[in-house]
Amino acid sequence: MSKATAVANPNIAFVKYWGKSDVTLNLPANPSLSMNLAALTTITTVEFRPGLRVDAVTIDDRPAIGESFDRVVAHLDRARSLAGIATRACVVSRSDFPAGTGLASSSSAFAALSLAATRAAGLDLDEGALSRLARLGSGSACRSVPAGFSLWEGDRHETSFARQVAGRGHWDLVDAVAIVAYEHKKIGSHHGHGLASTSPLQEARLAAVPGWLKAVLRGIRERDLATIGLCVEADALAMHGVMMTSVPSLLYWTPATISVLRAVRAWQEEGLGVYFTLDAGPNVHCLCESADARLIEKRLRNLAGVQDVLVSGAGDGVRPMAYHLF
Repeated sequence: MSKATAVANPNIAFVKYWGKSDVTLNLPANPSLSMNLAALTTITTVEFRPGLRVDAVTIDDRPAIGESFDRVVAHLDRARSLAGIATRACVVSRSDFPAGTGLASSSSAFAALSLAATRAAGLDLDEGALSRLARLGSGSACRSVPAGFSLWEGDRHETSFARQVAGRGHWDLVDAVAIVAYEHKKIGSHHGHGLASTSPLQEARLAAVPGWLKAVLRGIRERDLATIGLCVEADALAMHGVMMTSVPSLLYWTPATISVLRAVRAWQEEGLGVYFTLDAGPNVHCLCESADARLIEKRLRNLAGVQDVLVSGAGDGVRPMAYHLF
């Protein structure tokens, strides 16, 4: 057995994944489309150690407990099953951005864990197989496996994985993330997906997704922010509408969230090319081209309630690292 380390970027979905057609296999209720974020990373080292009685998992310098520990162990079991081994492992993972705040931390976490665990177990999976494996840990993690812009579709385990639709250098698109809260959300996406079907709005949202997806794919291909912007905003608002009307209701927004949304709409009226989207959390992702990124960042920092702004362009796919965390 050996030790391996991998690094991955989280992704921001332009067309969201919310709701599942199969909970066990993490099959999505609809296709989704995203961009990896180069400035945010998760690094994970896995070592399978003969003689170890139980798996040891450390996340952001703290021993993992409860559901976090169980999800990592379940994913290690998937890698062990593929490799035909039973050896327990030591896992150390660190992210340079806050988890559980709507920044898709599980996407980079399970993408990195998938590559590190399979490499440590002596496997060399191709991108499609690695994306399928990552999906089993966290649905959005499959989109962090390819580089740049990725489309996740497929309604069976064998066909449900992400593929690249444009490389990271295709477009100088920037995501300026307005951080309005660092608190870990009480109900995470992992459980929130299961509530989607309780909302009377979910069926209408799913019916609208194909049109949004077609327009956003064209916008990425043509590097046309205006084309994707309106669809990205509509999809984000529709997803949060589903969350707000589910049972129980999920209300992730804060007053500062609404202030940022209103500010972005005001900047649009001025003629600025900027559009918002949100994942399952209060923090707001503001999409613009690199020429406007510094101005957008400055304006966001001047808004009341904005605690920080993270700025990122398109990122790479999951990849191995030469050095280890332990």
